[in-house]
Amino acid sequence: MRIAIAGATGNIGSLTLAALERNGHQVVRISRSHNVDLLTGQGLDEALAGVDAVIDVTNCTAPDLEENVRYFGTSTRNLLEAEKRNGVRHHVLLSIAGVGRVEGNAHYAGKREQERVVSEGAVPWTIVPATQFHDFAAMVTSWTEQDGVAPVAPLLVQPIAPSDVADILAEIAVGEPQERYTDIAGPDPQDLVDMARRTNEARGRKVKLVPSWSAVFSPEMAGNVMLPGEGARIAPTSFEDWLATQR
Repeated sequence: MRIAIAGATGNIGSLTLAALERNGHQVVRISRSHNVDLLTGQGLDEALAGVDAVIDVTNCTAPDLEENVRYFGTSTRNLLEAEKRNGVRHHVLLSIAGVGRVEGNAHYAGKREQERVVSEGAVPWTIVPATQFHDFAAMVTSWTEQDGVAPVAPLLVQPIAPSDVADILAEIAVGEPQERYTDIAGPDPQDLVDMARRTNEARGRKVKLVPSWSAVFSPEMAGNVMLPGEGARIAPTSFEDWLATQR
């Protein structure tokens, strides 16, 4: 099959590309570095010519809620319109488990808009809600660290390996559209502060962690909010297995 990846140069995009190519599929890269711009639509028709399926793993790092909603809404509409013009048969969107349970977070608001546009669009679709990735805790500390000190929210998460996410996306893209797929998650719940500590230790980074709701995340994300829903698909790679690769 000929499959396009929107966000192909990112971490999940690169891993998904590798998973597809291992299985003999032809992959088209959609990113600004490949002269395709989702916000303007430039290069989309050329990129999607002859494509059977599209996997969207794009991201937005803007802290503003309205900017996230605008980015995800505009880019997704442009992508779907180009897919329809070019006869794409399956749109696969990577989303977030529990995206409807968190109201004030800018990224979650953008992803809800993206899901809405996909589910109301003309291209048959599958939305794949994933829990946070194994490298999420270290990423959070990189956002909040100042002078060797990083506040980290005491979130309960059930993280999944990026490589497992990529394998599942590659599997789903070659099949029939399923609309909303079950949540995908890793094997075990973890405390985000402990994850950050262990990841930084494995990577040889010295950061003082301060459990706090003062940065990035709010108490509305406490408790079971970030955990996968009932009947989740559990991926095989544990946080401990992933951590061993970081040393």
